[in-house]
Order: sequence, then C-alpha cells, then structure tokens
Amino acid sequence: MPSISNKGQAMPESPIRKLVPYAEAAIKKGRNIYQLNIGQPDIKTPAKALAAVKDNAIEVLSYSHSAGFESYRNKLSQYYRNHNIDVAPDELIITTGGSEALLFTMGSICDAGDEVIIPEPFYANYNGFATSSGVKVVPVKSKIEEGFALPPISEFEKLITEKTKAILICNPGNPTGYLYTKEEIDQLAEIVKKHDLFIVADEVYREFAYDGAKHYSIMSVPGIEQNAIMIDSVSKRYSMCGARIGCMASKNKEVMSTAMKFAQARLSPPTFAQIASEAALDTPQDYFEEVIQEYTSRRNLLVEGLEQIPGVKVAKPKGAFYCIAELPVKDAEDFAKWLLESFELNNETVMVAPAAGFYSTPNTGLNQVRIAYVLKKENLEKALEILKAALKEYKG
Repeated sequence: MPSISNKGQAMPESPIRKLVPYAEAAIKKGRNIYQLNIGQPDIKTPAKALAAVKDNAIEVLSYSHSAGFESYRNKLSQYYRNHNIDVAPDELIITTGGSEALLFTMGSICDAGDEVIIPEPFYANYNGFATSSGVKVVPVKSKIEEGFALPPISEFEKLITEKTKAILICNPGNPTGYLYTKEEIDQLAEIVKKHDLFIVADEVYREFAYDGAKHYSIMSVPGIEQNAIMIDSVSKRYSMCGARIGCMASKNKEVMSTAMKFAQARLSPPTFAQIASEAALDTPQDYFEEVIQEYTSRRNLLVEGLEQIPGVKVAKPKGAFYCIAELPVKDAEDFAKWLLESFELNNETVMVAPAAGFYSTPNTGLNQVRIAYVLKKENLEKALEILKAALKEYKG
C-alpha cells in the first residue's frame, strides 16, 4: 500500500475541531451543547457586507487580480491609515483568510529547517502552518500567573540561532486574550533589529481591546519597516469567518514580491468574499463600540464565574474573546471528551478546547482549556453552571 508523507503524519490535529465527532454524537442523542471551543462570534455580520453580495448584478464570476481587487486594497489602506498604520495599497496582498497570509509569509521568509520563535500558548494552527512549510517552531513560554504577558527578552535571546528567521506573535492573543503593551512591542522591535530577524504579527483581533487599552501595531514602530510583516483578516472584526478573506502587509518590497509568486500560484482570492469585505469597510464606528461593550460584559461574566469555581485558575483577557482556564483535572482533553460523551445537566453540556494543542512544548497545558466567550451572556451563565457541576462530578 502506498505510504503517507512524513509531513502528513506530522501534521497536528486541531484542538479546536478534533472533538467535533463527540459533539455530533451528543447532538444525535438530543443534547444541547454550548460551544465554547471555537471563535465563531454570534454577533451579526454588518448588513452592508451581506447586501453587497445579495444585490450584486455580476454576470460572470471572474478571477480578481492575484493581490486582490485594487478598489478593496485602496479602501483597506485607508482603513489602516485611520488606525495610524501607514500601509499603501501596493504593500498589501489579499489572501484567502489570515491562514493563507501566514502560509505565504512562511513560504517567503523560511526554508525547510528554519526556525520561528513563538510565545506559547499560541494559535494552534501555527503548528500546522509550520509543518506545511517545513519550519520548526521554537516556543518561549508565557505563564498564566503573569496573565500570559510577553516573556523576558532574555528568554528570546537564548533561543536565537543561525536558523532563526522570525519571531511570530498574535496581538491580541489567541488563545490567551493578552494584549501586548507598547513597551513590549518596542522590546520585540529592538531584538529583531539587533539580530536582523523578521517580526510577524497576527493582528486579526485588533479592534477587540478592553478597559481603555489601545492596540499597538508592529507596523507603527519606526525603524523596523524592513523587518515587519502584518497578518490580518475580516473573520473576527466583522463576524465574517466564512468569508475567508485576510491579507498580509509589509513595506519590505522583496518580501511582498516573493509572496506575490505564491499568490499567483493560487490564482486569486474569492470574488464574492472580496465584494463583501470591501463593503464591510463602510461599517460605522458605533458597530465596533457596541461589540466591544458586549464582549467586555461577556468577559467579565465569564472570568468572574470561573473564579468562583473551586480549583479553577484563569488569566483575565485584555483583548480578543478567549481565555485560558486551568482546571482541577490532570487531563483536560479527557475531561472535554467526558463532557460530551457522559455528562449532561438538564440535557445540556459544554464543549471546550483542550489547551495542550496550543503549546509546542510536549506535556504542557495538559490541565488547561481555551474558552471562547462568543455566546450571549445568558448562555455563558448556563455554560458556567454546567462546567461547575461537571467538575464536581468528574472522577478522571
């Protein structure tokens, strides 16, 4: 029988989606599941974005430019400038989600065997993108006791080798919800300048910053124009996960011309999704103000509720809509499966994402879960009640 590739065998499963078969089985039993495992907002997509597709009179659904519609890149450039991020239209490539932007980036700056340093826990698919690109992830551990703040720069220094090509961060963080301060971003800027590295920032949660905090983009840091690469997406900002539209941005012309070859190889990003994304840029500011207010309220309810459950430790997020919770269990994945297979409260249960998959270091985060507070508050309250009862009963 023909054999599967080593790369295919090494490709990790998604900790976010690997328990879906257990959830499907629970649903077939008639059980209601509060899905806290995936960052799928229940906030409505802006009406303008949906109307732009619904009311469109296109007769031939054609390719776009490989870099995306010029009209979209022009409007997107203006959006960034409104956020004090000076990115020109020709410094942008529209991609099929932030995922493709990360793949283009790794393909453009790394060869097989090169290394990328990432503070962990990190977005689980970074492991998958690295495996696809033949890149080695070198983790630097952040701590729940410190709210998952940036590890000391000295810890990064220890890990830099001749194979190191970049530092990758997610800001605000998925799965931690941590928002890097200006001082932390400046520290990272200094180290990439010192060692002539790239800094790649996944900034898809830019709008989701709480308690008066401000997001500080790597694209706003002077002196690292040739080092900085930004990843972005419409998925979370406009509650448009299914559109699969993102972008990569850099002032480094060599990086962008290289990434364009990858963009040309896949032809173009999807047309209708670009139309919706371009229209979404006309969304008024009060939409975001209402969303931030709603997520802040959900965060507070969730964190306060988790803190009242005996044995649970949680880091309060400063952005995005996730938190990492440490549970009084040895194996969070076993607990998550048990929730779906064997536990119910009034014929309801919850689904969480085991956090070990958000680490690269083996046997780390085994008693942690990622929780996405993307449900209405009344549903979060029910989910907390179920989680509290489940932890009291679980014998694993």
